[in-house]
Amino acid sequence: MIAFSKNGKGLPVILIHGFCERKEMWKTFSDHLSTSYTVYCPDLPGFGESTLQEEKTNLESIAVNLSEWMDVEGIRKPVIIGHSLGGYVTLALAELLGNEIKGIGLFHSTAMPDDMVKKKTRNKTITFLKKHGVDKFMDSFVPPLFAQANKDIHADTIDRLIEAGKTSSLKTVIAYTEAMRDRKDRMEVWKNFAGKNLMIAGEMDMAVPLANSRLHQSSSDLYHELQGVGHMGMFEAQTKTLEILRKFLSMS
Repeated sequence: MIAFSKNGKGLPVILIHGFCERKEMWKTFSDHLSTSYTVYCPDLPGFGESTLQEEKTNLESIAVNLSEWMDVEGIRKPVIIGHSLGGYVTLALAELLGNEIKGIGLFHSTAMPDDMVKKKTRNKTITFLKKHGVDKFMDSFVPPLFAQANKDIHADTIDRLIEAGKTSSLKTVIAYTEAMRDRKDRMEVWKNFAGKNLMIAGEMDMAVPLANSRLHQSSSDLYHELQGVGHMGMFEAQTKTLEILRKFLSMS
């Protein structure tokens, strides 16, 4: 079952959250964009109020789950924008559904697979999770997602994101860590997508380095780098990223 929120009328826009996040993270964006669009914010299977039945998963099966949900809800020709892990899912949906999607956006995400260094980091994360559990992991995971200069001003948001992440089960967090580690290269999906595509990058993003993001620039219909921002531009640069999304949606 996919739990989701729905607001507004018009072109369907699906906002997909990232790793250990929930649909509620998009509330401000949903409130603003729903004045012109129908905004759907799903919980990915295993996060929030959505269930994950399997011990293991992959991006392809998550994409199938979401495409089935879209069919049930009658969502046609949406623009799909994903944060981090949500961007990986967005690309898997683009590969699965092709022209049935009007536009895609990578919000602090990438079409590239993990390199060997990143894969080793994922494996260390799994080892840590098995030893210490989700709560201790979330305490250390969330703060570095924000640029150092933005941590104090967003302390309450960081606390909320940590607590939201702690509602995730150990099974889910490990399953998605493995799915991200093992995901395939979808740069050709990104380059060959028939609709419009958007890339939002953070200058100070430690999860998706700027050099990685810039490899997508030449094949982006709209590309934007956020100065002084880490991995959480929807909070660190809320007004600016809302403006970028509105511009992209007007193009789609």
